Amino acid sequence: MLIVIEKVLDAQEVQDFRERLSNARWIDGAPTAGTRSVSVKQNLQLDRSDADAVELGNIILRKLGHHPLFISASLAERIWPPVFNCYQNGGHYGTHSDAALMRLPEAGLTIRSDLSATVFLSEPEDYDGGELLIEDQFGAQAIKLAAGDMVLYPSSSLHQVASVTRGQRICAITWMQSAVAETAARALLFDLDQSIQALTPARPEDDPDINRLIHVYHNLLRRWASP
Repeated sequence: MLIVIEKVLDAQEVQDFRERLSNARWIDGAPTAGTRSVSVKQNLQLDRSDADAVELGNIILRKLGHHPLFISASLAERIWPPVFNCYQNGGHYGTHSDAALMRLPEAGLTIRSDLSATVFLSEPEDYDGGELLIEDQFGAQAIKLAAGDMVLYPSSSLHQVASVTRGQRICAITWMQSAVAETAARALLFDLDQSIQALTPARPEDDPDINRLIHVYHNLLRRWASP
């Protein structure tokens, strides 16, 4: 399930982020890759403890925590602090998969990565290349979104970032542990929840069909949610 969520950050917020990040302390991103991925990763990142990374990351987390579409699609229980990266001058990240377990020692926290997310902070016309290529059952999907938009996809997917041949591609990435680990089950719950939300406004508050659908949704969630 690949979902695009538009305007996670509005235009003013994107501008504020870009101004802050223009003066940030970017470092080589390769050391944060896994053993096999390090040879195919060429980008810049902000250190996880960087003050700008922490403050801007918390803004994203607060936005996600109140975003109905994100909540419905992810059923997130835990979210990794957003990581800010920059691709330029041929920077790229070859085909890889995300680590299944991600450990945050300073917080004593381990996250099972069920979902990955990329928030685009550069406008697509400001750089060439840099597509996020995500492999699913229909083939590779090329994602290059407007600044402020986010794509949410299974962490189990093979994916890559194409080489950036002009300009800068700046994004924030994060991972989350969902209450429902299985991708197919999570997709069914999302479709059901979106249908309930679409049908509800035209029905009476005590509509028995809507109540029955809500009953089914929560019983499926109860069945599939991790203990």
